[in-house]
Amino acid sequence: MAPQPSIRFVDAALSRTSPCVLSYRNTDQKWLIRQHLLSLLQEFPTLSPSTDTFVHDDGTTVYLLNVSGSLLVTHATPTVPLTIWLHQDYPNAPPIVFLSPTPTNPILPHHPFVDPSGVTTSPYLQTWHYTHSNLSDLTHNLVCLFAHQHPFISPSRSFIRRFTNPSLVSKVEAIDRLFGALHCDMVDLNSKAVQEIQELSKVQAQLVDRAHVAKTILVGLEHERTSLKQRVTELTEESDVLLNWLKVNGSNYVVGTSGDEIEAFEASDEDSRIMLDCVAEDLAIEDCIYELDRTVAEGVVTFDQYMKQIRSLAREQFFHRATQMKLRPQTSV
Repeated sequence: MAPQPSIRFVDAALSRTSPCVLSYRNTDQKWLIRQHLLSLLQEFPTLSPSTDTFVHDDGTTVYLLNVSGSLLVTHATPTVPLTIWLHQDYPNAPPIVFLSPTPTNPILPHHPFVDPSGVTTSPYLQTWHYTHSNLSDLTHNLVCLFAHQHPFISPSRSFIRRFTNPSLVSKVEAIDRLFGALHCDMVDLNSKAVQEIQELSKVQAQLVDRAHVAKTILVGLEHERTSLKQRVTELTEESDVLLNWLKVNGSNYVVGTSGDEIEAFEASDEDSRIMLDCVAEDLAIEDCIYELDRTVAEGVVTFDQYMKQIRSLAREQFFHRATQMKLRPQTSV
């Protein structure tokens, strides 16, 4: 039999009319709730009944019965503090189970039956049916689940192996073990998927960088292609101009046909030859003066040596330019 204080509390709560009336309206429903609660409290005397306001996820506020306390799972593990709320549509709707984690005793991550906030979901609750489901069987099922995998202590290898133990004592336990094994597999697959996604994200970033580099290279090549096409057009136009000029003036010039590149620049008469020599000497002197300027700037020769050479070269250049001015009217160079 359940403790007498608990029986009196349940009877008083269910018969209350005001001010804090419970959200259970049907008399038969209240009688069934009383039976299930007293049966639970008889089997688990560490739990005690209470009433309080409950707020659903959609914001609906109801006043419900609940039982709370510490659930002994095994003698080798800590007790599990929990609260079981009886839904306003109980037993047609399953009860709502919450564990009570603390900052120093949080829920284990990736637990197959309990989320980090303490909300508990099990195959028994998911397959709840009022004709064969009750609070006592639910609590026994929770003890079995938490014995397999405690919500506050990392499971040992023996506990993990128990999920895949082929020796099953009941259909419910088989479903629970299958659910736990599937959850463990799902956590492993999710961890691998997250790792693969991170690696693929890195590869994607590298591909984006390479695509940017390739695009930059393509833009540069396109600009170079455009410049080359423009240059080809300019050279073609200059070639046409040169061909047209040769058609008009080509007969006035002697073109070497022996295949010797030097003979192609030989003058057609003595005056032209002298003119070419003078121009060549003039340009050579210009190059020499330029090199002297560079050497004196670098300190290779002294300033006196530089002036002596410049005077000599300037005198020679003067005579060459005077010869060019004299012969220019008489030659075609």
